[in-house]
Amino acid sequence: MKDRLVRWLNQFLMLDVFLVLLSFFWLAIAVVGRSMGVPLGLDLWYSLWEPVFTPAIGLLMAGALLSGLASQISKRFNSN
Repeated sequence: MKDRLVRWLNQFLMLDVFLVLLSFFWLAIAVVGRSMGVPLGLDLWYSLWEPVFTPAIGLLMAGALLSGLASQISKRFNSN
């Protein structure tokens, strides 16, 4: 049960990392496009910041902390 939960959490975090990286690259490309006068979706990115990207970053940080905490707890129980 614990292994399945940890595996699911790791898969979720991996997908979340890709979402966060994709949003960062989209932001970088859109900012460069805006500076050149080419509309590449910066306004759409801004509209998705609060409902999509902010929770994704928060879940990534919380999941990383939870995964590390679970690993440390598991390590301490296995050593005893």
